[in-house]
Amino acid sequence: MNRFTIEELHVGDSSETKKIFQETDVMKFAEVSSDYNPAHVDKEYASKSMFQKQIVHGMLVGALFSAIFGMQMPGLGSIYTKQSLKFTKPVYFGDEITAKVTVKELNMERNRVIFDCVATNQNGDTVIVGEAEIMPPRKEKQ
Repeated sequence: MNRFTIEELHVGDSSETKKIFQETDVMKFAEVSSDYNPAHVDKEYASKSMFQKQIVHGMLVGALFSAIFGMQMPGLGSIYTKQSLKFTKPVYFGDEITAKVTVKELNMERNRVIFDCVATNQNGDTVIVGEAEIMPPRKEKQ
């Protein structure tokens, strides 16, 4: 697990993670979130929807950004303060999603980092775009 303070980050720094989403992931998320929307959990219902098959919860895919912030960059001690997400394409079971965050702005006075957030599928199609504000850990006192 990484730990970067604001002084160690620079505009343009980035980090990413990948995940292949399976039906079991969606069912676990539905249980934890209580979101049993049939577009996600009911094959027959989803087959008649505009997507023609079940889709992964957008917020489950968006959680990949949280994993990056908490584990990779800035990492240990980071606090999420704001997130916007726009879901641009559906994610289906078996899709491999790459979530990438890039430092957009550093606010040293407030100890906040603004990140661009983009998730793409295995075909290079953008499925989520957004922006996050993170409070990174402070420099440890010596």
